[in-house]
Amino acid sequence: MAATVGTTLRQGLGIIATIVRVVGLVIVGILVAHIVLTLLDANPANFLTEFVAGWAGQFNLGLGDLFTPDQPKLAVTLNYGVAAVLWLVLTTVVVRLLRRV
Repeated sequence: MAATVGTTLRQGLGIIATIVRVVGLVIVGILVAHIVLTLLDANPANFLTEFVAGWAGQFNLGLGDLFTPDQPKLAVTLNYGVAAVLWLVLTTVVVRLLRRV
């Protein structure tokens, strides 16, 4: 019985780790998409651009104004790029911890 509980717990944590990884990668994808749309001068009034920018603003970890260079494109690339890297690192650490348990 105890072996079954341990196995079930590990499987459950594996599923949770997979969900955390997918959510983290979606967030990183949103941040990268915002950077790409900004660099390619996407129409800011377009629904997709507004949608991505809105969600990217939610996930930027408060780093939207960490760097303030004169060029707005460089500012978006640096600030949202740092946030994307941090999300990727955070997600990786959490997933590894969950898989070790």
